[in-house]
Amino acid sequence: MNVRSQISMVFHLDKCIGCHTCSIACKNVWTDRRGTEYMWWNNVETKPGTGYPTKWEDQEKYRGGWEKQDDRLRLKSTTKFRTVTDIFHNPSGASMDDYYEPWTYKYADLFNAPEGSDQPTAMPISMVTGEYINVEAGPNWDDDLGGSPVYAANDPNLEGLTEVQRQQLFAIERLVFFYFPRICNHCLNPGCVAACPSGALYKRGEDGIVLIDQKRCRGWRACVAACPYKKTFYNWSTGKSEKCILCFPRVETGQAPACFHSCVGRIRYLGVLLYDADRIEDVARSEDAGLIDAHRSMILNPHDPAVVEAARQNGIHDAVIQSAQQSPVYKFVKEWKIALPPHIEFRTLPMLFYVPPMSPVMASSEEGMVKSVSDDFFHDIEQARVPLQFLGNLFGAGHQAKVVYALKKQKAIRTYRRALTVGDISMDVARRMLTEADCSPEEAEAIYNLTSLCTFDDRFVIPPAHREEAIEMMLDPHEHRASTGFGFVDAPKRGL
Repeated sequence: MNVRSQISMVFHLDKCIGCHTCSIACKNVWTDRRGTEYMWWNNVETKPGTGYPTKWEDQEKYRGGWEKQDDRLRLKSTTKFRTVTDIFHNPSGASMDDYYEPWTYKYADLFNAPEGSDQPTAMPISMVTGEYINVEAGPNWDDDLGGSPVYAANDPNLEGLTEVQRQQLFAIERLVFFYFPRICNHCLNPGCVAACPSGALYKRGEDGIVLIDQKRCRGWRACVAACPYKKTFYNWSTGKSEKCILCFPRVETGQAPACFHSCVGRIRYLGVLLYDADRIEDVARSEDAGLIDAHRSMILNPHDPAVVEAARQNGIHDAVIQSAQQSPVYKFVKEWKIALPPHIEFRTLPMLFYVPPMSPVMASSEEGMVKSVSDDFFHDIEQARVPLQFLGNLFGAGHQAKVVYALKKQKAIRTYRRALTVGDISMDVARRMLTEADCSPEEAEAIYNLTSLCTFDDRFVIPPAHREEAIEMMLDPHEHRASTGFGFVDAPKRGL
């Protein structure tokens, strides 16, 4: 058992209000430089929708992630031979058209326009070329367009839905959408790290954060093609690739990442997970139907004395183990099993998990009591406005069972809390629903507290960094700090 620690995350989609505060916080901190205008390390998409970059989930187009071939894993985007032939052009890489051409406005036309009879206008100009452009796309161009025949209808997750389901999904009286915030998943089996010819990408041993060494990066962009989530970007000004760094300078000082700290809906949770690194390849080779269970099985119980001892032998500090024991992510993913990884069929084993959103509950009120339209407690999950197959494609590798389990437990807890606080549902009914949803009253209270009444410290259990013990720290900490500072010793140069 090779115990490692990983800083992991949970996003509770039922609480996301689509305010984009997280995106702006990240943009202002990290990607406000020349060459990063189109980069959004954190973005919030509308689902159904094509996302950013356009149709990033379509791996027939982008060839990201891993695939099984004769019971072995191989990158979809490249091979040892194609690494050489595609080194200066990757045919499956995303282009600027797939993202958008960043623009600003020529504000000087407003301030310096001569006196006239018409209102002066600030025309959009490209931030790349400086020329006038006709804006046709943006980082969340399909924001709130849940029924759009242009964006929502082209969502790759609609695969497998019947024509009737598609028509119902986009009918005006059943129109529905939800928000899907995304950052780098800091995967256990990252395709970007495996694809990099120069070895510039690496996964930190002490916390699992995936980073790019800007000195070693040669701008070959194999990482951009290999990441199925398209969270590695190319800086056209410096000739280097960049990506989300999970705000590691903040995390190392006990602060939540900028997007987490600024989240208005408080949907984000961060904590430590302990996992068995020896099982990564075997888990990634699992069949689609068993990927989620296999992924969960890698996550180890931090309260198990054998796991604790193995972690200590592997150099994991006791303070990190204590953080893992208090981790909210472990509760959502392993104990309660209501948080699911996005598109685990890409086999990168993402360490960012989502609590799937609930659709509107259909019920009627008779004589002051809520009455379901069916004797089945969970009928509205099966008949939800968002088809289960859609959520299954997004969070279940095409299978619905894990999504249904998570949704049933959420609904049962809502009913239980309503019985306690409002009283228009009998407690007997609420307890029967909890039993059918595989949830006890004690677990329901714990989920309710961590979802609705959680404090900042409950949501973010950040382990001490212990940088003095990190594997790459070869110098005295004070001497090392004085010699490098934050950033590069030398400014990055474009190209080779």
